[in-house]
Amino acid sequence: MTAPTPDARAQALWADAVAAAQVVAVDPAGVGGVLLRAAAGPVRDAWIDLVRRLLPAGTPWRKMPVTIADDRLLGGLDLAATLRAGAPQFTRGVLAEVDGGLLVIPMAERVSSATAARIAAVLDAHEVALERDGLALRLPTRCGVLALDEGDGAEERAPQALADRLALHLDLTALPRGAVTDSPTVDIAAARARLPQVAVPERLIEALCAGAVAFGIGSLRVPLMALAVARASAALAGRDVVDDEDIELSARLVLAARATQLPADEQAAAQEPPPPEQAPPQDAPQDGSQQPQSQGERLPDERVVAAALAAIPADLLLRLRAARKAGRHGAQGRAGQMKAAHQRGRPAGTRRGPLQAGMRLDVIETLRAAAPWQALRRRERGAAAAHGPRVDVRRDDFRIARRKQPSPTTTVFVVDASGSSALHRLAEAKGAVELLLAQCYVRRDRVALVAFRGQGAQLLLPPTRSLTRAKRSLAQLPGGGGTPLAAGIETAHTLVDGLQRRGETTVVVVMTDGRANIDRNGQPGREQAQADASAAARRLRMSGASTVLVDTSPRPQASARDLAAAMDARYLPLPHADARQLSRALAATTGG
Repeated sequence: MTAPTPDARAQALWADAVAAAQVVAVDPAGVGGVLLRAAAGPVRDAWIDLVRRLLPAGTPWRKMPVTIADDRLLGGLDLAATLRAGAPQFTRGVLAEVDGGLLVIPMAERVSSATAARIAAVLDAHEVALERDGLALRLPTRCGVLALDEGDGAEERAPQALADRLALHLDLTALPRGAVTDSPTVDIAAARARLPQVAVPERLIEALCAGAVAFGIGSLRVPLMALAVARASAALAGRDVVDDEDIELSARLVLAARATQLPADEQAAAQEPPPPEQAPPQDAPQDGSQQPQSQGERLPDERVVAAALAAIPADLLLRLRAARKAGRHGAQGRAGQMKAAHQRGRPAGTRRGPLQAGMRLDVIETLRAAAPWQALRRRERGAAAAHGPRVDVRRDDFRIARRKQPSPTTTVFVVDASGSSALHRLAEAKGAVELLLAQCYVRRDRVALVAFRGQGAQLLLPPTRSLTRAKRSLAQLPGGGGTPLAAGIETAHTLVDGLQRRGETTVVVVMTDGRANIDRNGQPGREQAQADASAAARRLRMSGASTVLVDTSPRPQASARDLAAAMDARYLPLPHADARQLSRALAATTGG
């Protein structure tokens, strides 16, 4: 069978995107919404405009900033109205305002996990549960979410709690502008009216579940969302019963994007028809259990699998594996870990407590905490209330502003300057480190340089932001002698421990061929040297620092790979890389 041309694939992708827009317009709450991965541009704008045109007039459409506060998201106390009325007054949040419509979240990859969890709870329960500021309310809301994921790379993704609840996942990143065409006219109102009567045959439910299992999808939520998409597709086509085409569409839109494995080849063999000698005679009496099913009465699981396979990008599974690996070894080289702060940093809510030196009072939240109690406090004061303060604020109402800011990041380069490394890759390693030093300077990260050769290791450059000083130390690094690998790792561990005690984020980049021949006492002996290096690597692992091991030998070595496993480091063999390739690979690994 001839492979589809790039133009045909682009047209098929846009056709599925149009179908997704129609489905979410019919049943936004039933399918949860759409996770759209695409950069800002004409293709994304065209698809969003299509959704807006398909929605019936008057359908709520709200945009949510990623830094939205809880009182605006969920609702809460209307402070101004409460202070005027002297009694608690409620204001609705965005999630209640968008009942029956779509909540649009630009830059969804930057939504905090706490905000994503609150949105997910509303999508699950179809109501906003508000219990704060002296209020206890339940506000029904059935809405969908349009999450615009503009992340760059596998590390920047919309929160999983939110993505899991959006049935439709679209990736229009590589779709050319020329593939965008006019969409056919559909009657959304008629489809919405027909949707409650649409039934799903049991055989199709079984086929969808089998397809989910074949692609390694373990969540029970996914087949349910796929059924919701199939029912909406049938309603759009004017049918009261879901058929094969609807199931194939839901497989492409729902199952394909969530695949974690390719179906096993044995599945096709297991579904082969029985041998002719086992088939019942044509004229044999048949009861309900013996009656054969025609091809039109049962959708083979192969068709569901084939439909999903047609929508899976060639590199999807590779990207999924890379994302999981990045999640295990991801470094904080770009921003560092967040830590609490009093005066600087991003707002991180408030806490109840006394106002002390170095802390800031959050006036608005303090008034919000005091407002529900004003009527009671006026009654307590009796006749003196007329001459007292208009707003009675007490010590228990104080709310202290909390802030968080990224901790400083220090990248520690541990360079093998021994004879074996100098013979092969020391010049390239120097060139790569020099390029990385410039990148760290742009991010305002500090860098340190540890070199090991001969009988031990030396801290050539303490943590610094001086690019000139770092380059000078690197240029003066000589090569030759034994490989005291354990001493180099232990020196880096000591430095990392001190940095972490001061609250800094650390990244360790070890550049070696892994062939230790000097033990921790400075004595030659390859066996003991390897044992000492492994022990030092395990101690470095316990520090929790993000670690990368670059195998600088001409060919990948088992010793370097074992050492990376001992320190739980990302192993990066680069047998044919030049300095610039090495720099790009390490920059991607350390978040730069």
